[in-house]
Amino acid sequence: MTRLKLFSKAESLSLIIIFLVLVAISVPNFIVSLRRSRDQVRRDDMGVLEHSLDEYFVDLGAFPPSSPDGRIMDCLNPGDAPYKDNKGRWVVNPIPCEWGKDSFLNLINKKSYLSTIPRDPDSQEGVSYYYMSDGARFQLFTAMEGKDEAEVDPSIIARNLPCGNKVCNAGRFYGCAISKTLQECQLEELLLRK
Repeated sequence: MTRLKLFSKAESLSLIIIFLVLVAISVPNFIVSLRRSRDQVRRDDMGVLEHSLDEYFVDLGAFPPSSPDGRIMDCLNPGDAPYKDNKGRWVVNPIPCEWGKDSFLNLINKKSYLSTIPRDPDSQEGVSYYYMSDGARFQLFTAMEGKDEAEVDPSIIARNLPCGNKVCNAGRFYGCAISKTLQECQLEELLLRK
């Protein structure tokens, strides 16, 4: 009985080298593709959040406030409910919403703007979105992984805002240039009124 020999040593070595070259070429491209995919999710999330915030503003005449750690203040503790005070005004005691967990809704009439507030695709790595608002204007930030992405803005990086454990480098805004703090915009508005 004769044994069938598939490849010689030289042929086997050639095949291994070819395979390693293909892997060396493919893996970096695959990694870049995954990064671009996560950045596209961030772009989409920014658009969805901006649209929802605009809708909220149209309905209520103000954007939801922001928490000191950059979350949307539009959620309630379990058991809490909005109520009217003795002058007939609604009283709401909102708490910060959790990215990727809580709904974004009107706390008075329960109109839903988002069934779940998006979270950064790398949230398990400690990355998050960052929201700032004074009611009249908002700024919404993210940390794009690709430094060559069109949305990456050096003026945002210079602000050194925390998108979780990364520095924010891109964002969306209404009523205040993204390169300025909300306080700077408020001051400019006051000076223009004088």
